[in-house]
Amino acid sequence: MSPGVAAPVADLSDRELLALHVDGDDHAFAELFRRHKDRMWAVALRTVRDPELAADCVQDGFIAAFRRAESYRGEAAVTTWLHRIIVNACLDRLRRRKPTAELPEYELADRHDHHASTEVRLDIQEALAKLPEGQRAALVLVDMHAVPVAEAAVILGVAEGTIKSRCARGRAALAQHLGLTPGVRPVEHD
Repeated sequence: MSPGVAAPVADLSDRELLALHVDGDDHAFAELFRRHKDRMWAVALRTVRDPELAADCVQDGFIAAFRRAESYRGEAAVTTWLHRIIVNACLDRLRRRKPTAELPEYELADRHDHHASTEVRLDIQEALAKLPEGQRAALVLVDMHAVPVAEAAVILGVAEGTIKSRCARGRAALAQHLGLTPGVRPVEHD
């Protein structure tokens, strides 16, 4: 490639872009960010449940990825590697943050309709906050983000069996915190 001619970064794979970034290309990481920022923001938002905090987590995660790009070993997709970094950034932020539960604002006419679902959501958030970090992270990835167990294992850096056991123990603990019988669906009322 001749000097002064921009690389056609939009045509390159994620792995090629990361390799170019490690080699000093000024545009490669910007393209990775452009491609994946929205998906990573969605991951962060589902993890931390706060748009401003999610934006901070995405920033932290992409800065970490930018600085540690040479640590990418190529064993998983670049998106899986980024996903893991973003989830770790979220967990770091949550550890440093005092837990709070904000109630959504509803108009008076809607308050009655949404009261039960808001209460259930808050109960689940409180129960999730009581779980050990490993169980919570596994449940959020597998049950809330619908990430396959194998990918969740890569993201969290543990064995697939560990993800399965953390999910099982986490679900049982959630059921206990919520006063439910594990494996039994609650009766829905009209």
